[in-house]
Amino acid sequence: MEVKSSARYIKISPRKVRLVVNLLKGRPVAAALDQLKFVGKIAAAPVRKVIASAVANATHNFDLAEDNLFIKEIRVDGGPVLKRWLPRAHGRATPLLKRMSHINVTLGELKDSGVKAGRKEKIADPMKLGSAPKEDEGIKVADKGTEKSNEGASEKKEKIIDPRREGKGRSGGKQGFTSKIFNRKSG
Repeated sequence: MEVKSSARYIKISPRKVRLVVNLLKGRPVAAALDQLKFVGKIAAAPVRKVIASAVANATHNFDLAEDNLFIKEIRVDGGPVLKRWLPRAHGRATPLLKRMSHINVTLGELKDSGVKAGRKEKIADPMKLGSAPKEDEGIKVADKGTEKSNEGASEKKEKIIDPRREGKGRSGGKQGFTSKIFNRKSG
């Protein structure tokens, strides 16, 4: 079983991150995380975060034991490069390349546990657009009034009111020029 995790757009050059990553290839996860605590490089923090994320993916999604995992593959790829200019003598300028990194980690198992697929959590059924919400779902329903259809039968139209927008809009809350003036902080 393989478990993957990645971190993208890390603002450290790939060459500097590879110095840290090369220490960890093929090591058990616990030993790799201990090693990263004592590496005196700035790149150790994002690498440790990616490995911890991969371990969390393995334990939560696949129910794998943390002590049975090792770093099967860890790869650092170059990301986009920000091109800047540095002023130099006699009106010249030299380019500065601010490089970014993508870190990809693949964890494997030391001893096969037999797990082949991850857990899938059941998600509640989504609410369809045409249906009216229920009162117990936390959304208030207000009556718009009655309108007549083509056949002459009257139907009630319902308007959905979002509880987050209560007191805002055209009808509620302070508005206008004077409220902006008198709500300012005085110095």
